[in-house]
Amino acid sequence: MGCGSCGTTTNGLPKGCKNNGACGIDSGCGKLPVFDWLSNMRLPNGQLAFNCVEVRFKNDRKQYYKNSNNLSLSIGDVVATEAQTGHDIGVVTLTGELVRIQMRKKNLTEDSEEVRKIYRKANEKDIETWQSFREKEQETKMRARRIAVNLGLEMKITDVEYQGDGVKAIFYYTAEGRVDFRELIKQYASNFGVRIEMKQIGYRQEAAKVGGIGSCGRELCCSTWLTDFRSVNTAAARYQQLSINPQKLAGQCGKLKCCLNYELDSYLDALDEFPSMESTFETEKGTAGCMKIDVFKKEMWFTYLNGGISWHKFTVEQAKDFISVSKKGGKTAALEDLANEVSVETEKEFKDVIQENSLERFERKNRNRNRKNRPRGENDKKQTRSDKSQRQEKPQRPPKSQQSNKPERGEGKKFDNKKQGPKPKGQNPSAGNKPEQGSGKKPNPNKQNKNQNRKRNNRNNPNKNDENS
Repeated sequence: MGCGSCGTTTNGLPKGCKNNGACGIDSGCGKLPVFDWLSNMRLPNGQLAFNCVEVRFKNDRKQYYKNSNNLSLSIGDVVATEAQTGHDIGVVTLTGELVRIQMRKKNLTEDSEEVRKIYRKANEKDIETWQSFREKEQETKMRARRIAVNLGLEMKITDVEYQGDGVKAIFYYTAEGRVDFRELIKQYASNFGVRIEMKQIGYRQEAAKVGGIGSCGRELCCSTWLTDFRSVNTAAARYQQLSINPQKLAGQCGKLKCCLNYELDSYLDALDEFPSMESTFETEKGTAGCMKIDVFKKEMWFTYLNGGISWHKFTVEQAKDFISVSKKGGKTAALEDLANEVSVETEKEFKDVIQENSLERFERKNRNRNRKNRPRGENDKKQTRSDKSQRQEKPQRPPKSQQSNKPERGEGKKFDNKKQGPKPKGQNPSAGNKPEQGSGKKPNPNKQNKNQNRKRNNRNNPNKNDENS
């Protein structure tokens, strides 16, 4: 979008590219830019360069001027141009032979009255005066709207543009009918102290001046490259099989979108292969009529005209056959039978193996708190699941036939200490009931039962460990 929409700093320079007002000349962010693809080409010997240049003013206003003083001008230069009263300040946007082509499109020549001349390159005083009046435009627009509302005029002040020297101001407005603004001009002249010029524009021109972003996500076509505004009818939406929804088909200007005409010719060429939407054919259950068509898939939907609920899909060739049979006086089978006979190719279903479109890939299930926010893989998840399953499974006891002949708890044999005899001298008392290797003595089961009871008590009450110690 242009520098006027990007905003300015206290010095009047644009905030975005900071190119001293030349924003949009080479980068393409200005309104209605033209790429100079002949800039690197030299002219033949003896041929002079074209003596006219293209100058852009605020928003999309462009005019062509004659370089009568033979100034060395290039794209981005700020120049002082001739006006009806005083002079105006603009930016050079195009030079060379492309200017001749652009003027030829608008039926202009070097000798036309509309083609004025360039005085000089703008100096510092001219630029300061130009920027000071540019800063007043927003405030002037708001005051002008209040005055129009107080007078009860059915109009809208869209934009205000001051001339470079501040002598004149152009007020752009939109209105559905004619407006008597004689009293309005008097109040504007007394309040603003400049010459007033009222210019009525359409709603599409208003959107081009204001600019904005369309539903496609790009800048509006009317503010970037579109210059001729052709009328758009609802028939263009019907040919493209679009639902007549004003909220979707209307643009920022409130009219039908200009892009409805872009692909209209392609749709009209494709519809030549289709039978008419009003075509019908006779079946055993009644007359069938077309309800909907798909231009890209070349399919048509038919239903009964006498209260049919379900729609049946057929190809264009099949529909032509049904209609030709009906024209000869014959009748086809019912739509249900015809639809069953049609072999529909099943589309291949592609599975998303890597789950690229699944939102669950951002979730981390079965997170282990002991690990410090480490992402878990599939192997870790399988391992934790197997560990949980092993913990939940209870150990199964073998059958009695496979059990060893060990005595159960509390049913051990009673030994007589007298029969055991005295202990050997080299035995360590701290070794417990474990016999030495090679000795045939058996451990005392009473001491084993005491040690097991002591361990159970310590597990149930861990505070007793200190007491026992």
